[in-house]
Amino acid sequence: MGVDVDLIFRIAGVGIVVAFLHTVLDQMGKKEYAQWVTLLGFIYILFMVASVVHDLFKKIKAVFLFQS
Repeated sequence: MGVDVDLIFRIAGVGIVVAFLHTVLDQMGKKEYAQWVTLLGFIYILFMVASVVHDLFKKIKAVFLFQS
């Protein structure tokens, strides 16, 4: 299929770390910092996925240019 398993594990790892930090900061009463950690984790994963989508579109473009 072409889905890189390493990328899935990296996303899962970031999610676990962010969830752990969010829980710890929330228990310490630092709710604002917990929300910032969650937001930054989401943005980091969003950029990871955006790079994969960019590579996908480059491959699709290459296929259609090759067919022409």
